[in-house]
Amino acid sequence: MVAGVGLTPVGEHWSISLRELALEAIEAARADAGGLRPQALFAANMLAPALSGQTHLGALLADFAGLRGIEASSFEAAGASGGAALRQGFLAVSSGLIDVALIIGVEKATDRIGSSVDAAMAMSADADYEAVQGLTPAAQAGLLMRRYLHEAGAPADALGGFCVTAHANGVNSPHAFLRRAISMEEYRSAPRESDPLNIYDIAPLADGAAALVLARREAVVASAGRPWVRIAASSVATAALALHDQTDVLGLDAARLSAQRAYELAGVGPEQIDVFELHDAFSIYAALALEASGFASQGEGWRLAADNEIGLTGRIPAMTFGGSKARGEAGGATGLYQAAEVVLQVQGRAGANQVKDAQIGMAQCIGGAGATAATHIFAAIEP
Repeated sequence: MVAGVGLTPVGEHWSISLRELALEAIEAARADAGGLRPQALFAANMLAPALSGQTHLGALLADFAGLRGIEASSFEAAGASGGAALRQGFLAVSSGLIDVALIIGVEKATDRIGSSVDAAMAMSADADYEAVQGLTPAAQAGLLMRRYLHEAGAPADALGGFCVTAHANGVNSPHAFLRRAISMEEYRSAPRESDPLNIYDIAPLADGAAALVLARREAVVASAGRPWVRIAASSVATAALALHDQTDVLGLDAARLSAQRAYELAGVGPEQIDVFELHDAFSIYAALALEASGFASQGEGWRLAADNEIGLTGRIPAMTFGGSKARGEAGGATGLYQAAEVVLQVQGRAGANQVKDAQIGMAQCIGGAGATAATHIFAAIEP
């Protein structure tokens, strides 16, 4: 069961440290869970060793949160770190050995600028065959986007709808970094960054922390008028790390496998998902994730945005709080932002961003150029 969630606004948090940012989310999640004290803490992070000079985050965050003595460990799977940590918390509670688990994702990326950040981000690629050649995540996404537009026969602005939708949803999101709508005209005229990507195809890397408290049902304190939420499925899958080793660079095999396993575990299909928080660190991954997860045929995902089928009132509500594009890409914390956003949706606590009648939601985060994918399905149930 998800007993509580806590989110900090995503942005440039220069005035507070990594541990202080994490503490804000931890305290919010514990308060939301009625003050439950966790027996274990699972921390997700991607960039702290490179940008903050910090490893051993589990012990650091447990200590700073006043939880010294509990089990604590950290998990890294690039952009899928949050989903990987959430799975470990889910397994711990499901095993019966842990009654209450705290999962915290935190990232501090804006204290550094320039090449040091680019080098840190490139560590998610194959160091020997990609990063050493100067291949960055943006360059990977540019290569994928160029190939996708060619194979799909799609127009140059085919992915613009994802960016427009994300920004529209971010306007009323209290934790979003970029809270301004954009038009397709702005998208088309935006400067190129890693051709054919333009600046709107790239989510801004920013600071943020998100936390979830998981608990066995008997430990959860019922809140009046608020549905309980259970994790109906948890799945992590991997594919080849380097793009040149992947069987189909546009197939997003790890996401496909992860989603298929999650559907089987939950006993649902994509047609029963009321809200889908996909990982749009680059707009190309939004299209690929929709296809890999069964919402569109390969090469057809871009049409969902072009035909306005993924907005808050669309056939597939996605990026409902702005996605990585407007919320901000919080690295290892992204998967937990997504999970918390889905929980808020199925509990009816999404405010102006609420999806009507959302009962089942899915969150999927992606590490690297699709080498890892973590998919979780959440369902509202009566206390």
